Amino acid sequence: MEYTVQKLGRLAGISTRTLRYYDEIGLLKPARINSSGYRIYGPKEVDRLQQILFYRELGVGLERIKAIVNDPAFDGAKALREHREQLLERRRQLDLLIANVEKTIAWTEGRMTMSDKEKFEGFKAQLIEENERKYGKEVRAKYGDDVVDRSNEKLRSMTPEALEEAMRLAEQVTETLAEAYATGDPGGEPAQKAADLHKRWLMHYWSEYSPEAHAGLAQMYVDDERFTAYYDTKQPGTAAFLRDAIRIYTGVKP
Repeated sequence: MEYTVQKLGRLAGISTRTLRYYDEIGLLKPARINSSGYRIYGPKEVDRLQQILFYRELGVGLERIKAIVNDPAFDGAKALREHREQLLERRRQLDLLIANVEKTIAWTEGRMTMSDKEKFEGFKAQLIEENERKYGKEVRAKYGDDVVDRSNEKLRSMTPEALEEAMRLAEQVTETLAEAYATGDPGGEPAQKAADLHKRWLMHYWSEYSPEAHAGLAQMYVDDERFTAYYDTKQPGTAAFLRDAIRIYTGVKP
């Protein structure tokens, strides 16, 4: 079956403007243009749009999606199986979060007791789900499923005290990095302190550490616009400054 832009947009639940934009950037080209100048989409394009929307739902950026689906080695069936696993994992995490909220409601109403550990379970599940949605595809591609799964498991088993410490370190990294950036010297004492705090923060989530992995993560902060936007919120160039500081800290050359 074939569809015009309007019909495909209604079918997929997206705007015609979005479909035209996908065409402009080379993400989803129509099968042909008819004699009236209308874009016409066939079964192949419908399948590709489904894949694109799956990746969007998982938080993957458009440039990354374009690279994935345009790769000659792209395997649609394999991608669908990967989508399914990620969605099932998200469902497990949401189920845990819902159960935690229900327990908390019962606890606030005096219908049950709740340990401090239980109070944090839902929060940790939400944190894992959010990280997977935003960055899971890229991080798994860079470090592998096993590394990411071990990191998620470490977070799940983290004590309330350790989680609080990790959050405190994250704040310290931000504060120290801002001070270090003002000096303009990634090799200076404030910048190296920020790099060390960043390592200590990482170790709450990583099961093992290597200077190469640390430097690789810092490079991803620059390469991935979402990470860059996070670090550059208040001061553009902060992500690149942190990368340079970590390279000096780890001794890993670019």
